[in-house]
Amino acid sequence: MKPDDKDIQWVEEPDLGASGKTYLPLFVEGMTTTIKHLLSPKMTVEFPEERHQIPDPILYRGVHRLNRDEQGRVKCVACFLCATACPAHCIDIVAAESPWPDREKYPASFTIDELRCIFCGMCEEACPVDAIELTSLFDLSGKSREEMVFDKEKLLSIYDRTKDSEPMRSVRMAAEGKPVGGERPAILPETEGPPEIAEKDNLAEPGATP
Repeated sequence: MKPDDKDIQWVEEPDLGASGKTYLPLFVEGMTTTIKHLLSPKMTVEFPEERHQIPDPILYRGVHRLNRDEQGRVKCVACFLCATACPAHCIDIVAAESPWPDREKYPASFTIDELRCIFCGMCEEACPVDAIELTSLFDLSGKSREEMVFDKEKLLSIYDRTKDSEPMRSVRMAAEGKPVGGERPAILPETEGPPEIAEKDNLAEPGATP
C-alpha cells in the first residue's frame, strides 16, 4: 500500500490545552469511576468461608464428571469421541470389553488432565450418551501435577456430589418435555448391512463378484 493511497485516512495529533497537559480530565474521570465502585453494592465474597453463587450452574464450565446410569454404572461406552474432539488432548481412555450385555465396550480407565484442559466443553458436546459433563465446581487445587489428573473413580465421585444440584442434560430435557437425543444407533446384525447395500446385494446376479 502506497502512502498516497485513497483508502488511507491520516489522523492528525490533536493539540493539548493546559488541562490536557496536566492530565486533569483523566484524573477526574478515574476518580469518578472509583467513587462509583465505592458506593455501589459489593460483589466480594470471603472465599472459602463464603462461596460465589454462580448465576446458572448448568452453563458453567467447571470440573468434569462421569455420569452414572439408572443402575449406578458408568454411562461411558468408550467410543473415544470426547478424546478425539478435545483440542487440548487431555483425555485418555483405555477401553475394555463390557461386562454388561447392553453395550460393547466400557472404559477400564478414564483420566482427564485438569491442568491441560481449557474447559471448552467440546467433550460434553461430542458425547453421544450423555456420559461426560462439566459442573459448576471451580475450586481446583492440588499439591502435585499427579493430583490434578482425575481418574474414573474421582470423576464418578464428582457426579455423586453434584447429581442432585445439577441433573444430567437428558434428565433436564425430559423434565422440560423436550426430545432426548444422543441415543446410540441400533447395531445391525452381521448378516445385514445398510439398506442401500442390502438392496444392491439382492439385485446382484448369482455368482457375480462385487
